[in-house]
Amino acid sequence: MSTTSPLPEVDVAVCQVALAVGDPDGNLARGLAAAEDAARRGARIVVLPELLRSGYVFVSAQEAEDLAEPADGPTAAAFTDLARRYDLVVAVGFAELDADRSLRNSALLLDGSGIRTVYRKAHLWDGEKDVFVPGDELPEVVATPWGRLALAVCYDLGFVEWMRLIGLAGADLVCAPTNWPGPPRGEGRPMEVVHVQAAASANRMFVAACDRTGAERGVTWVGGSAVVGPDGRPFVEAPAGAGEHVLLARCRLGLAREKSTSARNGVHADRRPELYAGLLTR
Repeated sequence: MSTTSPLPEVDVAVCQVALAVGDPDGNLARGLAAAEDAARRGARIVVLPELLRSGYVFVSAQEAEDLAEPADGPTAAAFTDLARRYDLVVAVGFAELDADRSLRNSALLLDGSGIRTVYRKAHLWDGEKDVFVPGDELPEVVATPWGRLALAVCYDLGFVEWMRLIGLAGADLVCAPTNWPGPPRGEGRPMEVVHVQAAASANRMFVAACDRTGAERGVTWVGGSAVVGPDGRPFVEAPAGAGEHVLLARCRLGLAREKSTSARNGVHADRRPELYAGLLTR
């Protein structure tokens, strides 16, 4: 028996924009302009990059702190106003200075009513460990008119255990702000997007990963933004060398509630957790 929900179709957008560390006003303006472009083209769920307003390549923890903001700071205020005007759900990354004055690599999910949830990146990449405190809570799954949404940030996507937990929690769509450092894309699909495909397919859920562009202090970016369906195939992905790019994919997120892969198999039903106990001790 099918468990597919009759949820309506929705256009999901990923807004790959150029950012520069130390230009918070310019970064925020570029993100807002890209999100508004997506909304005018029909998107109702919009995903933007990791650390949108601050930029990424900090010279010190102090520089990051100077560019950080509380969860209800300028990024939330600006995107809540945009979401209210266009009936959007927005996922966006930001440098958070939390209530304990800990620096976090965080992401917001918000709509016209304001912040729906805040997620703090659990898996920190390379130099992020010198700047941020990792999160230690599973992303919240948030109900929207189009489906159940959760957040992940960049390097989180490479951890199959984490993505499995998000899938088991009932997410239809994982919105993933990213900053994938590395050489610009050559021929073929970058491994970062393959990780997204694997997470989507292994849990039969949608994943929208929004990368960035624009060289920053000698670092270049993969530019691999993509929206991937429950079968692991991209609906849309940024072409190599695309630079700034707004991509839209029409999705019926209720399809993520059908976990069967054959008449006798399902990606969650066939799990054997009793065999995986060793993961807890390794």
